[in-house]
Amino acid sequence: MAYLFTSESVSEGHPDKVADQISDALLDNFLAFDPQSKVACETLVTTGQVVLAGEVKSNTYLDVQQIARDVVNKIGYTKGAYQFSGDSCGVISLIHEQSQDINQGVDRENKEEQGAGDQGMMFGYATSETANFMPLALDISHKILIELAALRREEKEITYLRPDSKSQVTIEYSDDNVPQKIVAIVVSTQHDDFDQDEKMLAKIKSDIINILIPRVKAQLPGYIQELFNDDIIYHINPTGKFVIGGPHGDSGLTGRKIIVDTYGGKGAHGGGAFSGKDPSKVDRSAAYAARHIAKNLVAAGIADEVLVQVSYAIGVVKPTSIYVNTFGSSKLNMTDGEIAEQVINLFDMRPAAIEKRLKLRNPIYSETAAYGHMGREPQTITKVFESPYSGKKEIEVELFTWEKLDMVEEVRKAFGFTEEA
Repeated sequence: MAYLFTSESVSEGHPDKVADQISDALLDNFLAFDPQSKVACETLVTTGQVVLAGEVKSNTYLDVQQIARDVVNKIGYTKGAYQFSGDSCGVISLIHEQSQDINQGVDRENKEEQGAGDQGMMFGYATSETANFMPLALDISHKILIELAALRREEKEITYLRPDSKSQVTIEYSDDNVPQKIVAIVVSTQHDDFDQDEKMLAKIKSDIINILIPRVKAQLPGYIQELFNDDIIYHINPTGKFVIGGPHGDSGLTGRKIIVDTYGGKGAHGGGAFSGKDPSKVDRSAAYAARHIAKNLVAAGIADEVLVQVSYAIGVVKPTSIYVNTFGSSKLNMTDGEIAEQVINLFDMRPAAIEKRLKLRNPIYSETAAYGHMGREPQTITKVFESPYSGKKEIEVELFTWEKLDMVEEVRKAFGFTEEA
C-alpha cells in the first residue's frame, strides 16, 4: 500500500532562523579575525529585542551589536511596522568566556589529538531520489521558500510579502519507495496589512499557486515536474491573515529548527543544533562529515539510501562508534557492519581531521543558517569582514565542502565496486 511522507521548511525571516543567522554571523566574524576562536553563541529574538548569549574564547573583539543589526536588516526586517527592525531593535550581549573545564578537554599541544567538544551522536543521510541526494519533500519545501524570498526582494509580481514564511510538502510513495505524486503543499506567508480580508486572501492563494509554484517547478528536473498534478491540495495561509509575524509574532531561538536544517525527518537526528558553534563542536562538524560519507557512498553506487551515525565522548579523540544503515538498498555482497568497517578506514573521523578535510576553520557558516545545511551547492567565494577594532579583511572561502563528491572514486576502489558489477 502506498504511503505519504511530509517535510517542512521555514524562511530566513522565521524568528528561529533569524536567531540562527545572527549566531552564525557572529561565528563567521570571530573566525575571520581569529581562526582558532572557540565559539558557542545563542541568540534570542522577540519584539524589538535581540539577546546574545553563550561562550567565546578568542583573540579578537567584535562589535556584536552591529553584526546582529546588519543580519536583521539583510533578512528584510527594516520597517517599523514589523515591530522588529535592525536599525531600532535593542541588542543585549551576555556573551562570556568559555569554561576552562571544557577547553582543557578539547585543546591539545598536538592539534591532531584534539578531543571532541562534547559527547553525543551525529547522523548523516543521503538518498538517490534527487540530484543533490536529499529527501524530495524537503528539497521542494526549501525551493518554495527560496523562490518566495526572491519574489519578495524583486517587488514586481508579488509586492505585499513580508519576511516570515513556512512551507510543507507531502509526497505519495509506492511500496518500493518511489515518489508517485505530490499530494499537498502548504505555504504560510507573512504579508502587509489590508482592508478587504477575503479578497486579499484569495489573491495571495492565487499568486502562490499561479506565480510561485510555476517558478519552483521550472527549476526541477522533468521526472520531478511530473509529480505536480491538478489534484494537489493547497493550503495557503490556512489560518487567514498573517500580518503579525517574525520575532514580533513569536520569539525565536538558535537551534530550534534542527530537522529543517538537516533531512526533514528522513534518516535520523542526534539532537544537537549547528548554528553558532565552531567546528570543535562535533554536533556540527561530525554531522557534516557524516553527510559527506553518506552522500559519497550513494553517489558511488554503493546503495540507494545510506544513514551514517558517529558518536563521541567529550575530550576523546577517536569516535566511540560508527554505524552504517543502507535500509536493504546495498548493491554489495556485504553486511552494513562490513561497510561500516571500510568507512572507518576511508574517512578519518577525529575532530581535527574533520576540520582539516572539510576546511571548517573558515568563516563559512552564515550561508548555512537558512534553507538547510545539507544539499547545497559547493562553491568558492570571497567574503569581506569589517571590524572597528581589526579593520577590513577579504577571505576566499569554500562553502559546503561536505557536499563535494570528492571521495566517489576512492569509495568505489575500496569496495572493489563498479556500477556494472
